[in-house]
Amino acid sequence: MGYIFAIIAGASMSIQGVMNTRLSDKTGLFLSNAYVQGTAFILSLIALFFANDNNLKGFGEVNKWYLLGGVFGLIITLTVMVSVKNLSPVIAISTILISQLLCAALIDAFGLMGSEKIAFTWNKYVGVAAMIGGVLLLKWNQ
Repeated sequence: MGYIFAIIAGASMSIQGVMNTRLSDKTGLFLSNAYVQGTAFILSLIALFFANDNNLKGFGEVNKWYLLGGVFGLIITLTVMVSVKNLSPVIAISTILISQLLCAALIDAFGLMGSEKIAFTWNKYVGVAAMIGGVLLLKWNQ
């Protein structure tokens, strides 16, 4: 199931990035972002109403730094829109994926934010290099 949800997340991010960029072309960056984030907020409240996994006390128990996750939602939405607008969708999303991979590798390698330490071995370096090479090949004739 993890792979299926990862595929859905990746496809959704790519589609949303282009949709948000086209919306911002007509409405402006911050108005389109407010609409996107507001829609997500309303839908989240509706889902919360039906969900059975609510623990308000958890907000008081969690590391306070983790509460900044919502800030990253804003950063992600804005930066995806700007990158898709200034690059092609395939170059922007490819670069975003490489950045995600490298950041996740650092989180794994150092066991950050409570994650289990997982070594970043030579084959992972080769994989990242292949991805970067792929982006360069995609960009080559543009």
